Amino acid sequence: MSDSDKINNDYEYSRETYYELVEKGKQSLELMIEVARESEHPRAFEVLSGMIKNISDVNDRLMDLNKKKKDIDKKEEIKKIANTTNNLFVGSTADLQKILKNEKELIDVTPKQE
Repeated sequence: MSDSDKINNDYEYSRETYYELVEKGKQSLELMIEVARESEHPRAFEVLSGMIKNISDVNDRLMDLNKKKKDIDKKEEIKKIANTTNNLFVGSTADLQKILKNEKELIDVTPKQE
């Protein structure tokens, strides 16, 4: 398994986990709202506000995860571009013309002296 595949698997796993945490947090939040409403106890409202903050933090982490994934993808793209191989021809213009035209005779491209 390549590093790219591992990164993609980890990204998908983390993403699914964040989604599950948000969904379970929403369900728990609904229950906590009912408890706070019925008990009218200050501690219940304190816990409720903490839960809201935690769910918000998980959402922020999900967005950070997406940003990090994009950054990794950009770096991989730059790495692919950085590994470009250039071909270099070493020879005279006449040799190059011969290769390009696939001819047996060299074409004289030197300027004529007067």
